[in-house]
Amino acid sequence: MTRNRRISAAVALAATATLALSACSSSGGRQPTADGGGAAGVADTPQMTIAMITHEAPGDAFWTIVRSGAEVAAKKDNVQLDYTNDPDATKQAQLIQAAIDKNVDGIAVTMPNTGALSGNIKKAVEAGIPVTMLNAGGPDAMELGVLSYFGQGETDAGKAVGERLIADGAKKVICVIQEQGQQQLEDRCAGVTEGAQGASVERVYVNGRDPAAVTTTIQAKLTQDPSIDHIVTLGAQFALQSVQAVSGAGSSAKIGTFDTSAELVKAIQNDQIAWAIDQQPYLQGYLAVDALWLYKTNGNIIGGGQNVATGPAFIDKSNIDKVAEFAAKGTR
Repeated sequence: MTRNRRISAAVALAATATLALSACSSSGGRQPTADGGGAAGVADTPQMTIAMITHEAPGDAFWTIVRSGAEVAAKKDNVQLDYTNDPDATKQAQLIQAAIDKNVDGIAVTMPNTGALSGNIKKAVEAGIPVTMLNAGGPDAMELGVLSYFGQGETDAGKAVGERLIADGAKKVICVIQEQGQQQLEDRCAGVTEGAQGASVERVYVNGRDPAAVTTTIQAKLTQDPSIDHIVTLGAQFALQSVQAVSGAGSSAKIGTFDTSAELVKAIQNDQIAWAIDQQPYLQGYLAVDALWLYKTNGNIIGGGQNVATGPAFIDKSNIDKVAEFAAKGTR
């Protein structure tokens, strides 16, 4: 077992314990009891404000799961969570600056564009604001002085997908990228190409903010080239849009995807989608907030200065029913 896998397992166990505590509380703020202690399941520590700033795009259900995990951690930790987002890297950088100007107690942030965002992340650290990172920016995270990074290795996840494609008999694959300029998406497709030795892998760019355009672009590609036998998408909603494209093109291409949602889980159960890579977005959101609280209150650093892996893991027909139980609760 690698060091990162050991760290990941330990973190998951700790998160399970803290989630059990949080389930006892129905309120986000500290509620003092008669003896001065905190309410059951809520940290008896001064309330702090944490800003979570992501590159969430409108309509992306993935981020609902991330935010849900963050909110559970915030409720347990007596944290006021200020969540903001923008898929435009320049505007996301402005949101980071706004959090610095407010002198928040901590910042949890994604970094899909290192060039546009790293400067302001460094400014936060230099201003004495502890920072955690999640989901995007793992390769560069620790060099910025952040406490911890929670996510999956995107290139490694892509390699695993490529190897799965070869095992599934893929010969011609399209890897669909929904947002140009986001490094983690490019890394995923690069990994797919590396892992799928012996198959042809072509990147197809779509406008992920326009669902109809995504379906139309993929359908046109399938109609133009009937030899395409596998589609890899980089988000759950794009896999679901690919189902429509496959039907519209009369194609027999199989679909696999990165990331999940409740609807995506149902699509795997119904044999519309073959498999998905799960990076556990709920855990990313939860740990990014909880790590800041642990550091501020106890001086603890989850991961000890190393990236903490939350994925990847395959979800397919062999384990989908168990995953569906948690998806129904909004945690997978």
